Amino acid sequence: MSFCAQVKQELCKLPPSRSCCAVAESYGVLLFCNTFSPRSVRIVTESRDFAQRLPRLFQKAFGLTFDQMPESDQGKQIFTVDDARKIRHIYDVFGLEAATNVALQVNLGILEEDCCRAAFLRGAFMAGGSVTDPEKRYHLELATSHLRVSREVRTLMDEMGFAPKCIDRAGSHVLYFKQSDLIEDFLTTLGAPVCAMGIMEAKVEKDLRNGVNRRVNCETANLGKAVDAAQEQLAAIRRLEERGLFQDLPDKLRQTAQLRRENPEATLLELAQSMDPPVSKSAINHRMRKLIELSKQ
Repeated sequence: MSFCAQVKQELCKLPPSRSCCAVAESYGVLLFCNTFSPRSVRIVTESRDFAQRLPRLFQKAFGLTFDQMPESDQGKQIFTVDDARKIRHIYDVFGLEAATNVALQVNLGILEEDCCRAAFLRGAFMAGGSVTDPEKRYHLELATSHLRVSREVRTLMDEMGFAPKCIDRAGSHVLYFKQSDLIEDFLTTLGAPVCAMGIMEAKVEKDLRNGVNRRVNCETANLGKAVDAAQEQLAAIRRLEERGLFQDLPDKLRQTAQLRRENPEATLLELAQSMDPPVSKSAINHRMRKLIELSKQ
């Protein structure tokens, strides 16, 4: 099951307990579904949980049944209302005239309570929303075919503290988030706190994984630099030996060169601590650079 399907499954577990919230949720469904006009209502979904919720929701909100129900619970499931009297009744519940295209506006009088606003957005997400798997990326969107609806819902969401961005895509007007914290808050408001927590957990795991990778890459790079430096020091010592200059080195340089030759994989700090008496890392580094300079003369 996709993450989006999990979100809709969690949302569908919320019972439409209050009539006002059932109306608000149905309003969101109708404004973001495939077709809502004075002549026809057509809702298409691939979510079995949403398909099971729809008949109960419309019965609670309007006391109506669909004229056409899906024949199976697989693939795309289509619900339609073609009866003019039923559609007129739906318009009346929203306080609108059936001669007006309801999809061109949002009746904010239905959405005065916070619970009704959350229910409205829940219905909009169920009918026209999607969210990606947080393991891959962060993206949640609501898509409607009506420009005015998109603008008014954006204003409503701004007032609720979400501030979505908008874009037109293939004839649809899309409101979307790409910030994980906004998606978490939005899903929590809709009634899916478990899935919101899943986004938080995915974000923590991703941050930990990225942090480990950065540390490993940094340590690998540092180790590579240390190995290259050690090889350059050993090559310098060999050149001094080949030229017969090794025994003429000052005692401190000769002792350092001998220690490096005996410990080719040791770090400068380990070499510094192995000296008798021990010296600082910077002192060993200075001696190594002096050996390299002498080998090049």
